[in-house]
Amino acid sequence: MLEPNASVIKQPYYMNYWLSRVISSTSFQMLSVAIGWQMYVLTKDAFSLGLVGLAQFLPMVLLTFVVGHVADRFDRRLIVACCLFVESGIAALLLFGSIEGWLGREQILVAAALLGACRSFEGPASSALLPQLIPKELLQQAISWSTSAGQTAQIIGPALGGLLISAGANYVYATSAIVLLAAGILAFVIRVEHGRQQVARPTLRSMFSGLGFVYRHPVILGTISLDLFAVLLGGATALLPIFAQDILHTGPWGLGLMRTAPAVGALLMSLVIGYFPLKKAVGPLLFGALGIFGLSTMLFAVSKNLTLSIIALLLIGASDVVSVVIRSSLVQLQTPDEMRGRVNAVNSLFIGTSNQLGEFESGTLAGLVGTVPAAFIGGVGTLVVAGLWMVLFPSLRRIRSLSG
Repeated sequence: MLEPNASVIKQPYYMNYWLSRVISSTSFQMLSVAIGWQMYVLTKDAFSLGLVGLAQFLPMVLLTFVVGHVADRFDRRLIVACCLFVESGIAALLLFGSIEGWLGREQILVAAALLGACRSFEGPASSALLPQLIPKELLQQAISWSTSAGQTAQIIGPALGGLLISAGANYVYATSAIVLLAAGILAFVIRVEHGRQQVARPTLRSMFSGLGFVYRHPVILGTISLDLFAVLLGGATALLPIFAQDILHTGPWGLGLMRTAPAVGALLMSLVIGYFPLKKAVGPLLFGALGIFGLSTMLFAVSKNLTLSIIALLLIGASDVVSVVIRSSLVQLQTPDEMRGRVNAVNSLFIGTSNQLGEFESGTLAGLVGTVPAAFIGGVGTLVVAGLWMVLFPSLRRIRSLSG
């Protein structure tokens, strides 16, 4: 039995996990800013800049089923630590190449691809490691705090990266190399407190068993696919530069505020959920959060006032994190430990695909019908998806508590 005032903060090794995640995610954001900046400085080519994102995304797609099996077969904390050590080495090589003058377009793309591969292994292993560090009664609180770590990194990382780039990209590479090394050490000293992994015999069938497990369990299938389609249609944030320049006429400072607003809303809400866990009517709360997400997207689309737009973006971030915490908790609690790596790999693929394709969908639709209609249609699409999923996955709608 847990004490009445039990908290994830008091759990052994959880703070190692949390701190490692905060500083590694922040460093990755910094590296992404520096790599993109240096690529454009070297090439003056927008296509090359786009290739950086593609180089980071492709390893996740190609390695999905391999990384999931690795996360279920080997020590997850060692996988996370090794990935962070390799990422630290990549940052050090970027620093060395920049100082020595041999860092060019091809070298940057290779570094971006290697970073993407490391993150592909690190993500599912880190997600699957979390339930091994805490009692399941504290999982929702732990996911809320971990989500706050990700949002903190999204706020601090790009800002810190941009600040250091003003002094030179080398400062970003040096800082990232040191910080990622520290994150790796924090992960390495973690010890598993709850449950041990069962070593699975590697077969082709077991590599793809995560996909089969998701398909056979309606709650998990509904949860993961809901994330894919809701985010795919509701990606109005990809259009923020157009809104800032052509619709709200705010310039770069307004764009900065709007880019930060969803992360701030998500961070604040994740802290609230961390202290006041969601205990009742979880299914209705999930779909209610998606409804607020869709309505806030529609409000943002029609807004002509910067303050109102920022409020809408804050609501988008806050409602999204409620949905994220519920969906993540359901996936973790409904999946046996020996399958968590493979199921989280499938989940990561869906999330990554929805983010990338969501930006593509928003940009394409904006080119066809205009920026405001595209964002508004995206909000309507989220509401339609939420309604359809309530009908297609009634078991998801009827969930009353995460423990149930």
